[in-house]
Amino acid sequence: MSKKELPIVTLTLDKIVGGGQTLGTLEGGRKLFVWGGLPGEQVSVQMTKKKSNLAEGVVVDVMTPSTERVTPRDEDSYLSTSPWQIMTFDAEQHYKSALIEEAFELHDIVLPGAITVYSDDKQFEYRNKIEFSWYWDKEKEQMDLAFFRRGTHGKIPVEGTSLAHPHINAAAVAMRDLLRSKPDIRAYMLKTLLVRCDAAGNVAVQLYVKEQSFIQLTGPELEGLKENGHIIGFELIFSNPKSPASVITERLQSWGTTSLTDSILDISFDYAVEGFFQINIPVYEQALRDMKQWVTEGTPTVDLYSGVGTIGLTIGGENVTMVEINESAVREMKRNITALEREKAVKAILAPSEGALEYITGDKTIIVDPPRAGLHEDVINKLLEAKPQRIIYLSCNPVTQARDVARLAELYGVKAHQGYNFFPRTPHIEHLVVLDLK
Repeated sequence: MSKKELPIVTLTLDKIVGGGQTLGTLEGGRKLFVWGGLPGEQVSVQMTKKKSNLAEGVVVDVMTPSTERVTPRDEDSYLSTSPWQIMTFDAEQHYKSALIEEAFELHDIVLPGAITVYSDDKQFEYRNKIEFSWYWDKEKEQMDLAFFRRGTHGKIPVEGTSLAHPHINAAAVAMRDLLRSKPDIRAYMLKTLLVRCDAAGNVAVQLYVKEQSFIQLTGPELEGLKENGHIIGFELIFSNPKSPASVITERLQSWGTTSLTDSILDISFDYAVEGFFQINIPVYEQALRDMKQWVTEGTPTVDLYSGVGTIGLTIGGENVTMVEINESAVREMKRNITALEREKAVKAILAPSEGALEYITGDKTIIVDPPRAGLHEDVINKLLEAKPQRIIYLSCNPVTQARDVARLAELYGVKAHQGYNFFPRTPHIEHLVVLDLK
C-alpha cells in the first residue's frame, strides 16, 4: 500500500523561527514550518510531514514575494545545503540577531548592549569541507554527485555547491568523472565522497564504499585526479553499509598526503580529512580573538568539548587542560601538542566533559564549546558548585545556550556576548557569552 501523498496548501507566512524555517498557521490552528519561504509571503507549500499539532513543508510557488527575496545562486539545490540563499545578506544578518535575542528572551534574559553578528562578508566559497552523496540517473545511465532533497529521502544531482572552495567542487567532479569511466561501478556501491581543502587549495578526498572488494584505483588514475582536481591525497574506505553515517570500518587504499595543514591565529594544525576542524577559519579566528580578551594571563584554563584543541592551544595560555570525548580528535590534539612542543603546558584528556568534572575548579577559567545539545546537566551542576570566576561559552545553538545560561544565572551574569556567522546562507548561528560570578 502506497503512502498517501500530503496536500499542497496556500497561506501567508509569519516569521522565521529557531532552526531556520518560516512559520505559518493553517486553518484549524495547526502550525506549519516551511522551508523556502520568507515572512509576509503568500506561498503554496507541499506538506512533507503532518502531525496532530504541527506540520512541515517546502514552498513550491511564491505568489507574493518579499522585498528581501533574492534568486539563490544554487537554484536547484540550495534547499539541501543553504536554505537562506533566498534572502539578502542584510536580512540574514538581521534574522540571526533576532533569533539570538528571542532565544534568550524565552528565559527572561536580556543581553547587555546590542546583539550583533560578525561576518567577514564572504557569503560563498567559504567551506573547506563538503560531503557528497551519489545518485544513478536511469535515463542517462550515468552516476552523479548528489545532495539529499530537504524534507524527503530523494536525491538531487549536483556538480558542487557555491558554498565550497572552488577546488572542492573541481575535485568532486574529477572523482565523479573517473568513476563514470569505469563501467562496473554503480551508485549503489558507493556511500559518500568526503572532500576537504586547506587554505592553500590542496585537496584530499575519501571515497566511502559499501563493499570491501571494491576495485582500487590505479597509479595513472590517481595521478589524473591530481592533475584535474588539485587532489594531493586519496583514501578508499569501506564503511559498514548498516551504518547511516560515513564511519571508517576499514581503510582499503591510501595514496598521497591525506593529512592537511592550516593555521589558526598563526598556530599550525594538522588534521585528517575526516577529522574535527573548523569549516570557516577566518570567522572562527575572529571569535578566538574576542574570546582571548577574556582569558586572564596566568590563570589556568580548562577547555571542555575541545575537539582537536584549536581553542585551548591558541588562547588558553600556559596552563591548559583540554577534554574531548572523541578518540580520533584527541589523537590529533596530542599530535598538535607535540608539534608545538607544549607537552609541559597542555594536558589532553580523553573523556566526556561530564566525566572529567574534577578539572572544573574555582581557580580556573572554564571554556566550553559544546555540541548543539548544550552543556550536560552534570557540567552545569559542577560549575555552580565550583564557582569559577569566569565561564567563556561558545555555542552553535543559541537556544540551548540560553537554557544553560538561565541555569547558571543564579550565580553568574552576562559580561559580554557576540554572534558569529560561521555558515553564511544557512540558518546556523554561533554565539559567544562571557559569564562572570555576580
